[in-house]
Amino acid sequence: MKIKKVLGIAGAVLVAAVLGGCIYLNTLMPIITGYAAKNLASAVFVSGREAADVQALDLHFSFIKFNKNKVDYENKTVTSRFLWAKATAAYREGYGVTLLRGKGKKEFLAQEYPLPKDCYEDYLQPGDSELTARLEPIAKALVDDRSYNGHPFAFVVLHKGGIVAERYDKGITAETQLLSWSMGKSFTNALVGIMSKDGMVDISAPMDIPEWQNDGRKDITLSNLLQMQSGLQWNENYGNRSDVNLMLHRETDMGKYALSKPLENEPGTVWYYSSGTTNIVMRYLRGKFPSDDAFLAYMRERLFAPLAIANPRFEPDMSGTPVGSSYLYVTARDFARFGQLFLDDGCIGTERILPEGWVDYTVTPASASEGAYGAFFWLNRNHVCPDVPEDMFSCQGHDGQEIYIVPSKELVVVILGYSRKPDRVIDFNGVLKDIITQL
Repeated sequence: MKIKKVLGIAGAVLVAAVLGGCIYLNTLMPIITGYAAKNLASAVFVSGREAADVQALDLHFSFIKFNKNKVDYENKTVTSRFLWAKATAAYREGYGVTLLRGKGKKEFLAQEYPLPKDCYEDYLQPGDSELTARLEPIAKALVDDRSYNGHPFAFVVLHKGGIVAERYDKGITAETQLLSWSMGKSFTNALVGIMSKDGMVDISAPMDIPEWQNDGRKDITLSNLLQMQSGLQWNENYGNRSDVNLMLHRETDMGKYALSKPLENEPGTVWYYSSGTTNIVMRYLRGKFPSDDAFLAYMRERLFAPLAIANPRFEPDMSGTPVGSSYLYVTARDFARFGQLFLDDGCIGTERILPEGWVDYTVTPASASEGAYGAFFWLNRNHVCPDVPEDMFSCQGHDGQEIYIVPSKELVVVILGYSRKPDRVIDFNGVLKDIITQL
């Protein structure tokens, strides 16, 4: 009888464990399927990459690699299935890809967004040819031989505003639009600066977000958000069922999800990296315009057009708001011109794009960041790249998307590609050190 009782208890525990595991796995399904569908669709329909290559490299990890992915080239959708769950992402011309969640999918896809197909002359010119020759071995080692580790797609170096190195992986060209991941946060910084210059926002004033007006969140400023010191509760762990994963792969209105979080610390006192804060900012900026089209037209006219960025895809969530934290697609040269804008104190030639003093504000360390972070830009005040000048600041994105800006060396370095922890991370410090030694 005792044996039967023990076996009965063991069986019940096993059943409970299996049931609990299935319940938890079910909560992960939107993330597992959504990540595959969204990223495969964007890579195929925006970047023009081969689906098989994307699945073998970008999607070959954790549960993500077990998805069964169907690419519908006629309707420009990708459907990803894992066990009992599925997710679909769809491409719309001019906007890029959106993960379809919640209600209103048909209405969302039926909407027309007539955007101009702008064509701008690239104002970047070749730089010092002797320096280009000296940097050629570095470009080859990085992209062709992968001696610096990882799997780079694109490499562009500007020195004194001229192109001194440029190299692309097989299947990638100077016209290929590539994913920013969190470098999109830095573009959001620039958009805030431009709207501040136009008198549309005040970064130092408390924000007029209705949901925040009855508690301590009413004191949060745009500057608090830009410096990642909002005090809002958030979990940015990419490896589990975290806030950032749920926001990107489950929510239809990402900014609304992030702003719903309670206040955990007094604004401006604690630094914590949060993609949610950027989507709050983007949603707030969108609210200053009467429509999605008006907001996008403003971005194109005031930010992208001066940078000669043609047909950028700042991909929206289903609310129509661009996902400022993560989903911008432009070319490697576009990213380089953006870096040069900040190197040149917010000016392009004699035209001032960002307000005077904005770059200084951007590279001022957030008070609680220990020199690691400014305003939606990373800093080197904490010597995270020990062989690079301290004045370097950077845009950094998931899987190793990087724009490095080194004012003291008049240098901008763009590296885009696949660089996943723990064993395939590009030696960015080494690349920068080797470039600087050749100047």
